[in-house]
Amino acid sequence: MTVSGVSSKIAPLIQSALDINKQLDDLQRQLGSGQKADTYAGLGSQSGIAVALNAQLSAIKSFNDTMTNVGTSISIQQAVLQQIASIGSTVQSATMQSSFAVDSTGQTTSQKTVQSQLDQILSLLNTQGGNGYLFSGSGLNQPSVDTADHILNGNGAQAGLKQVIAERNQADLGADGLGRLVIPAAAGTTVAVSEDAAASSPFGLKLAGVNSTLTGATVTGPAGSPAAISVALGAANPNNGDTITYTFSLPDGTSQTLQLQATTSAPPGPNQFTIGATPAATAANLQAALTAGVSRIGSTSLSAASAMAASNNFFDDPPQRVSGSPATATALVDGTSANTVFWYTGEDGSGSARSTATARIDPTTTVSYGTRANEQGIRWIVQNIAALAATSYASSDPNASASYAALNSRVYSALGVPAGVQNISDIESSLASAQTAMKMTQSQQQQTSNMLTTMQQSIEGVDINQVGAQILSLQTSLSASLSTTARMASLNLLNYLSPVTG
Repeated sequence: MTVSGVSSKIAPLIQSALDINKQLDDLQRQLGSGQKADTYAGLGSQSGIAVALNAQLSAIKSFNDTMTNVGTSISIQQAVLQQIASIGSTVQSATMQSSFAVDSTGQTTSQKTVQSQLDQILSLLNTQGGNGYLFSGSGLNQPSVDTADHILNGNGAQAGLKQVIAERNQADLGADGLGRLVIPAAAGTTVAVSEDAAASSPFGLKLAGVNSTLTGATVTGPAGSPAAISVALGAANPNNGDTITYTFSLPDGTSQTLQLQATTSAPPGPNQFTIGATPAATAANLQAALTAGVSRIGSTSLSAASAMAASNNFFDDPPQRVSGSPATATALVDGTSANTVFWYTGEDGSGSARSTATARIDPTTTVSYGTRANEQGIRWIVQNIAALAATSYASSDPNASASYAALNSRVYSALGVPAGVQNISDIESSLASAQTAMKMTQSQQQQTSNMLTTMQQSIEGVDINQVGAQILSLQTSLSASLSTTARMASLNLLNYLSPVTG
């Protein structure tokens, strides 16, 4: 009889126990991590699908991070634009309530407040976001605008707005303050007025029309180059109460009328001329009244219109300066960085402002959200507030109050944003469109992410209850295997021999 060795039976049992223990370790890992395997290789034939799913989920997360960052920038931009619009509305309201009382600087209290509000706007335009200056277009490392001090007062050899306004005012008024109009002495019974240069000159008053009820008078023009208007009185004097009305175009695009009335009173009242003993004497009185009326327009509405035009010139791109001696100039010329402050200091390319910052938010969609401080809607508010902040008046000037009122009226109208001018709300709307696009995309991506995550979990994830049951089953098997192995290991030859009895 042959008895086999016990060791040959134990070895398979030990290996089985080791295998069970290894399975238990893996199941314990699965229970802790919730994942079937540590590597894609452990997923077998589904590893390729798992890789693709994870790549898509990673891309969605990257897009979502991008939208979060862009959304933060747009929110800051919107807040800045709303504050600027609010300041514009505050200034607009103040222009209708401002009283005229200048201090030693030649400015009213309201103007000092406007200077502070201009400084606030410029500070807002230099707001920085996560990537840099938000209103500098693609020039994220460049401040968007210069300081209020430089813009108003200049910087060394560079002229500021105050100097540009002063030069433009000289160019618009001319040496004699008649708005670049020529009003010669009456020639017999004829009174004439003409522009001092051809229509291409941007300066001064322009003759836009004339309307007469003067009995017996012959009125011609405006016609010719330079344009002229002529009034020839008839053989008899006009009647008391007859009128002649001149219409002038001003440099800021507004118009002004001057109505002169014939009267028998001597001296005549404002905007009246005395009917003389002869038509020639009446013509001389009409010429004097016309000269006085135009001079008054020059000191009031023309000066205000000139300040508005100068501010528009200064904030242009590039800024425009009076060419040559201001009092006789007939053209504007581009300012240079050597002689003029450039208020906008950010990137100023030829593309649209919005295109200076773009972000891809899914494989087929991008949003544009760049902004520049010199966009018309922003610039319009800045230049009109700056015009009011930069002007000053002499308390001894009898027309100063009327000139100040004319400027306030123009600023009020301008801040109402006329038709054809970009409103700051237009910029806000375009940014809101980007926000809407991102919101819709995020919603779609969230749905896609949920679906992909479910698919990923079905491949990589485990059922915790099932794993727990497997662990209990293997633990039972391991316990039984170890018990059997222990019994086998304790066997020897004597266990097989029965005791010998007598």
